[in-house]
Amino acid sequence: MSPLSKHLRRISTLAVVAFCGLLAGCEGLPAIGVTSSEGRDSSSDLMPGTSNAPKPLSPLSGKLTITGSSTVAPLAAEMATRFEQRHRDVRIDVQTGGSSRGIIDVQSGLAGIGMASRQLSPFEAGLTAHRIAVDGVCLIVHKTNPVMTLTDEQVVAIYRGQVSNWSELGGADLPVVVVNKAAGRATLEVFLNHFGLDNAEIKADIIVGENQQGIKTVAGNPSAIAYVSIGTVSAEVERGTAIRSVPAGNVAPTSENVASGLYPITRPLLFVTNGELNDLQTAFIEFAQSPDVTDLIEAQYFVPPNR
Repeated sequence: MSPLSKHLRRISTLAVVAFCGLLAGCEGLPAIGVTSSEGRDSSSDLMPGTSNAPKPLSPLSGKLTITGSSTVAPLAAEMATRFEQRHRDVRIDVQTGGSSRGIIDVQSGLAGIGMASRQLSPFEAGLTAHRIAVDGVCLIVHKTNPVMTLTDEQVVAIYRGQVSNWSELGGADLPVVVVNKAAGRATLEVFLNHFGLDNAEIKADIIVGENQQGIKTVAGNPSAIAYVSIGTVSAEVERGTAIRSVPAGNVAPTSENVASGLYPITRPLLFVTNGELNDLQTAFIEFAQSPDVTDLIEAQYFVPPNR
């Protein structure tokens, strides 16, 4: 065979080999996109940016149930809405029922986070408290009630039934209608602790649960007196609700006085957890304690935890 013939034959052989590789069907030649003997997809080297490229980590997702304090619940719901807007695969369910319910639900595993508007007691030492804001408790009367201030002694006398008519305090000749909080409510515990009362001593005419129930009762009855969250009262007064707050220790119940420490009846607003946190719990609590929600806290007349 002539040298020219040998050269042409060699070129033909190389062309056949290359053609077989392209067809991915010749024995002994791995096809494009087929796993090789090392168990690695050869297409990852040849076709970067395709669907076989490494995928990013999954975004935060899941459902979180939060139960407890009616004082904390409106704020928690606003935080939850903003958090869900940032994490589309997250759903947060906020339910009220009182601080005691939130704590019990967390202890039993029915809720991932509990809401409490008081300090945890020594009997709740196994739980972890995460402060998200500070609030106060104040007395409220109807907007038309002429009694502008009450001493601690007068408040105690009212709730013990020793003062039964507003005229005894310089007001109108109207019977005092005492509104008390239901057992298990943190606002009740804060009120009792400050005034040195026992719940069994209180001569209540009406018992309410959530703050809004107390506000509606007083707004609809010029003779009534109750105690609720300062933040809730401030928001209702701004809306024109027919109630008025009463100073404590001659200090006006405002968020500014709570922040400065002048107001004497204050309490923390808490998220409560039990045991090790999952990613969703951790992320939401960090969010609730961050500057990202300061505007939500202040809009409800609470004090951010860093003030």
